[in-house]
Amino acid sequence: MKTTCKILGLFLALAVAFGESTAQSYPSKPIRFVTGNQTGGGTDLLARVIAQKLSEQLGQQVIVENKPGADGIIAAEYVAKSAADGYTLLVGTDGQMILNPGLYARIPYDPLKDFVPVIQLSSNPVVFAVHPKFPATSIMDLIAMAKARPGKLFYASGAASFRVTTELFKIQAGVNIVHVPYKGGAPSVAAAVNGEVPLVVTATSSVLAQLKSGQLRALAVTSLARTPLLPDVPTMDESGLAKFEAVTMQGLFAPARTPRAIIDKLYGELSLVLKLNDLKERFAVLGLDTGGLPSAEYAALLEANLGKWKQVLSDLNIRAE
Repeated sequence: MKTTCKILGLFLALAVAFGESTAQSYPSKPIRFVTGNQTGGGTDLLARVIAQKLSEQLGQQVIVENKPGADGIIAAEYVAKSAADGYTLLVGTDGQMILNPGLYARIPYDPLKDFVPVIQLSSNPVVFAVHPKFPATSIMDLIAMAKARPGKLFYASGAASFRVTTELFKIQAGVNIVHVPYKGGAPSVAAAVNGEVPLVVTATSSVLAQLKSGQLRALAVTSLARTPLLPDVPTMDESGLAKFEAVTMQGLFAPARTPRAIIDKLYGELSLVLKLNDLKERFAVLGLDTGGLPSAEYAALLEANLGKWKQVLSDLNIRAE
């Protein structure tokens, strides 16, 4: 028994020493941030801002690689099957890590088993925005119009997370507004600006410029507290839909079995990056709030949201189109 304990103790000591040595030498080559979004999209821009700052922090190049398509499944599968050495990481979204398991009958990765969260990078309230000529100036106005004209109002969205948010809104508000899908946030925003649809539901980051220029008008945001990015725009809760909340998040994920020492080092470096004033300013321009949740807390939040939104998707009978 004593011999077994000594061997186990020696094994654990070697594992700790190996982990420390790995962390000290990491990174010794360029790191890749993989994103499932097109170049120029909100998540892509976020990834590039953080990659630049992390590169400066580590003294090693951090490259952003875009693998768009299939609601982020291509990128997520690629990273899940990559070597667990800290050099291939996923800049992941709620769509990939929370909604896809409920939207698709089968996906080639498990968000909880195939990944370990490194850190939450940002959060982003969803905003309901309308064309400036649209008569509704509040969420209650929108609800009243929708009830007066069931099935006659249309909304645009460019991702599953925004459609799910709106379908949940429709249930809580008791209205029938028809979904018009677009391939991405930019086309859905452009549709509202051009008057093709009166309402767009999208991330704050995708529509901030149009709101500031007056091309669109915000009715409400879906966070429980007002966002400093749009301090004059009320929340859904303030607007009369009690406790309505739907906030998108972006985070950094490593393949499962990545050494804890590397996860901890990445978290420590990125925590410093997210506190930089110039990064916070860049995020504000992009319409993003900085994150910072560490691995364990982020993992718990993801697991809770995964269960919540799977049930919502099932209740609303929403599947991938």
